[in-house]
Amino acid sequence: MSIKKKLIYSIISSEDKTPKYKKEITLQLNKNDDHNMYIIHRALINQLHNCRQGNANTKTRSEVQGGGKKPWKQKRTGRARAGSIRSPLWKGGGVIFGPRTIKYKKKINKKEKKLALRIMLYNKFQNTVVTEYIANNLEKPSTKLIINTLKKYNLNVDKPKNILIIVGKKTHNLYLSTRNLHNVELIAANHLNIVSLLKAENILMTIDALDVIQNTYND
Repeated sequence: MSIKKKLIYSIISSEDKTPKYKKEITLQLNKNDDHNMYIIHRALINQLHNCRQGNANTKTRSEVQGGGKKPWKQKRTGRARAGSIRSPLWKGGGVIFGPRTIKYKKKINKKEKKLALRIMLYNKFQNTVVTEYIANNLEKPSTKLIINTLKKYNLNVDKPKNILIIVGKKTHNLYLSTRNLHNVELIAANHLNIVSLLKAENILMTIDALDVIQNTYND
């Protein structure tokens, strides 16, 4: 059974940190908390599984170069018989039952994935700050400006807490300004993922990102 949850965010002014007005969004969630945790777990396993490259590869005796000639004759040498210097028993030979290239792919329904993201946004509501904009119209990259902006909202990059910045649209200068901060992640609202939301202890979001979330993940 699904229920609608209303989240009322206070939009914080970018200048004086005071709430200017409030914005309400509605999220469609499951009533059963155990089922919610199951959906989050499925989405997490799906993302981690699909991130695996699976490019570990070894060569068998038929793929190793060389070894076409029999090292010595079969009989009357006093040595063990051998047919190729690329036998798995020889140094430099092939590998028996070694890893092969494999494609890791796990499927999850789109509605399940969107539901998992809505649940995480609802769970992180208390640790979410919504502002009008974040360092809008940066003329050049400035990490110092981003650090000072985060401090306005009591988000200190020196503390070992992960901060997730969600914007409506990523700009190149904003990306360059945040990439050197090890505990700050910048993400566009239409590219939300379950791992980033789970890692984040604090979320800073722009009001246009809130609109994108309402329109993209709430169906």
